[in-house]
Order: sequence, then C-alpha cells, then structure tokens
Amino acid sequence: MRVHRLERDVSVLNDYLPVPGIGFLPVNAFVLHAKEPLVIDTGLGLPDRGFMDALGTVVEPRDVRWIWLTHPDRDHTGALFELLAAAPQARLITTYIGAGIMSTEHPLPMDRLYLLNPGQSLDLGDRTVRAFRPPLFDSPATVGFYDDKSRTCFSSDCFGAPMPTESLAASDDVRDAPPDALHAGQHLWATLDSPWVHTVDTDRYLATVAPLRDMDPDTICSTHLPPAVGLTSRFIDMLVSVPQADPFVGPDQHALEEMLASFEPAQAAT
Repeated sequence: MRVHRLERDVSVLNDYLPVPGIGFLPVNAFVLHAKEPLVIDTGLGLPDRGFMDALGTVVEPRDVRWIWLTHPDRDHTGALFELLAAAPQARLITTYIGAGIMSTEHPLPMDRLYLLNPGQSLDLGDRTVRAFRPPLFDSPATVGFYDDKSRTCFSSDCFGAPMPTESLAASDDVRDAPPDALHAGQHLWATLDSPWVHTVDTDRYLATVAPLRDMDPDTICSTHLPPAVGLTSRFIDMLVSVPQADPFVGPDQHALEEMLASFEPAQAAT
C-alpha cells in the first residue's frame, strides 16, 4: 500500500486493483486525524495487502477511537477485525443493515457498534462529522460523511473511476489524470456500480445531489479515486449528467474467452 498525507488532517492509505478491459481501480482507506482519530474503511479483503502496517505509519492503532465503515463490501472491510483487535477503544460506525450484512460472515462485537444514519452527526472532540447518503451507491448500507473542520467529503464509492495506468491509480491528486479520461472513467464507474441510475426518476435522483452542493467541500475523498481538491463543481456536473450516460454492458462469455486467449502467449513465454 502507498500512504500519503493530505493537508487538512487526512491520510490516504492507497491500494488498487487491475480490472481487465477497464483499467486500474483505486481502493483507498483514510485516516481523519481528529482529536478522536477516525479510520474510514479498512482496505481489500485479499491476503498480504499490508493494511495494518500502512495504518501504523500514520496512527497508532491503539489510539484509534472510531472506525467508519462506509458499507460492508469486501473492498472496504479487509482488515476490519484485525483493526478491532488492535484498537480496543475503537467503536465501529455502521448502519443497522450494514451490521446485519457483516454478521453473516463474522460475529460482530455488538457492544462496540455505533449505529449512525444519514442526517445524523458525530462529535470527534475537535470537529463534528455529518453523515449523508451519497447520490451514487451500490449498497443500501452506504453512508458517507462531511467533516466541517477540514471541509472534506468522504463519499464512499461515489465519484470513483478506474484509472488508465497503475501510477494514476496510486496518485495523490486526481488532477494528474487527463480530464477527458477522468470524466469517461467516472461515467463508466457510475453506470457499472450504480446501474439503477437509469431506472429511477431523474428529478428525485437529482434532488440527492443538493446536499453536496450545500456542503461545497474543498476536498472529495472517494474510495475509488485519487483525492480531488477544488473540483467539487465539476464533479457535481458529472453527477447531473450520469442519467444520460450510456448504460454499462459487461463482457460476455465470448469476450472472456478472447481475454483468456490473449493471456496464453504471455503465459507460454514465461
């Protein structure tokens, strides 16, 4: 994992995954260095990703007071139980349905849960964070939040985009990506991750963008995008345009066979 610190009290724990035919998908977790330190998500559920080692370079796990799980997909929960064991004072922030989903895989310590719904807030000692549901999401348990002190929005999957190269997926500034590639990647991810956007009432969907306009964050931290500073207006315009984007259609079996065939010469050479 790659670790870098943003201004305004945020550390980024960056990982990424190659996605055949699409690019390289950033997978970020974050630390908000509040008086009561908060970890946002816990990385990929794959072996040997080094999440706890990376986390230990920016905060002592025993000092962590809160773990905010934006939703219980496995690219967000990888080191969750390791962190709960290493941070005995930490409480796990999720929703009722989020706790239910996680409990189907591993028993949760119910006395350490903190259920927080969109519209509610949490005091971290030196700042207040406000929970909201991002306009685009792939899980009913998704809850992001806005930090009023650093003016940072943590948006879960919303605003994500696969990057064309590994170096861009590991970048500490999304402005390193070509604007056209970023816009196309965000449309691709939005229609892949939130396909319902083409079937819901457009006016009702657009109404969910209003809270983001009101927040007007300086920085947007998405799980699946390099950090974005000063791009909120452009990103909101992207959200507004998503219902008109082409729906995502994934590869079928024929395409899979072609991909597998293309790997055979490289495998034979090794």
